[in-house]
Amino acid sequence: MTTTLPRTVRTAPAAPGAPRTTGGHLQIQGLHKSYGTLEVLHDVDLEVRPGEVTVVLGPSGSGKSTLLRLINHLERPDRGFVALDGEVIGYARRPSRRHGHVLRELTERDVLRQRTRIGFVFQNFHLFPHLTALENVVEAPVSAQGRRRSEVEAEARELLARVGLADKADARPRQLSGGQQQRVAIARALAVRPSLLLFDEPTSALDPELVGEVLAVIRDLAHGGTTLVVVTHEVAFARDVADTVVFMDAGRVVEQGPAAQVLSAPRHARTRAFLDKVR
Repeated sequence: MTTTLPRTVRTAPAAPGAPRTTGGHLQIQGLHKSYGTLEVLHDVDLEVRPGEVTVVLGPSGSGKSTLLRLINHLERPDRGFVALDGEVIGYARRPSRRHGHVLRELTERDVLRQRTRIGFVFQNFHLFPHLTALENVVEAPVSAQGRRRSEVEAEARELLARVGLADKADARPRQLSGGQQQRVAIARALAVRPSLLLFDEPTSALDPELVGEVLAVIRDLAHGGTTLVVVTHEVAFARDVADTVVFMDAGRVVEQGPAAQVLSAPRHARTRAFLDKVR
């Protein structure tokens, strides 16, 4: 994709070696995505400031999961862009005689480098079944970031302790409950020291009695200054931790605003109808 760079985005990433804030600054402008004739996302705009928590609500098929995949460049946008701390994800700025600057697609290697700044927790865990919990957490920092295994292992043990699994470091996924597997997945996402954490329905594959333990870990991250975008159907959780709530329907952002306002006094009839069904 080649596109003119919007003026509102700072394109230069932080200088090498510069300290990173706890959370990253996410900007999304004019995002479109279609599969054939099916339009999945239409003109989505979203900003998440450093350390803020944005919860995305909406019915199945509204484009929520596709939005997360575009943020992490697991899918390519048809139009629009995603930027993290001013660096456009998946593309680099190139000079153009006609347009000043345009965006040209990065190599897969450079995209992988960018992805190490974005942690992604999937609804179905996606742990490596042949690796222990500790090895699952260690894998990405060593293979994708080139960090020393001894350093990463020490940090991985601390992360497993943080999510309440210090005693499960040597267990394989099949030996863990669903809630424990999801907590390993969260530790794995944190191991790359991300600027942004994405959660795609992190409790939807869990038995009801296991939901609370996973939400407690995410709640701790939210209160700790990590920038989060969480797709979920847990309205009570959104009320508790979200700075901003976004409601999507049919690929569009129908309503967004402060959590208290959207959840207690939504302005749009479609938002009200949805919340009436899920409260």
